[in-house]
Amino acid sequence: MKGAAPDSFIADGHSEYVGNSRHKVVTPPAHEKLTIAETSNRERLIEHLSLHNQRKTNYLEMSKGLADSGIEKWTFDTNKLTIAYYDMAGNEMLVEAIRR
Repeated sequence: MKGAAPDSFIADGHSEYVGNSRHKVVTPPAHEKLTIAETSNRERLIEHLSLHNQRKTNYLEMSKGLADSGIEKWTFDTNKLTIAYYDMAGNEMLVEAIRR
């Protein structure tokens, strides 16, 4: 969908895409239900992403680490080519450029 900024939710790995006409597509859960920590921790978020980027964790292990870091979701901005990570309060915890 052009202009869509899909959200991927850490709790169960499902994603939500909302198109320009507000049409919404929701994917099924990708993994078991995870509990999101109530307190977010940016340093732990960066640590878990670094481990994943080094291929030391798989998708589920990374998701568990993000949940433990208090991350509720990430959003892919397809226009800016960034990924933003948000805590349960909606605070933007980190924005990364998507590597090509």
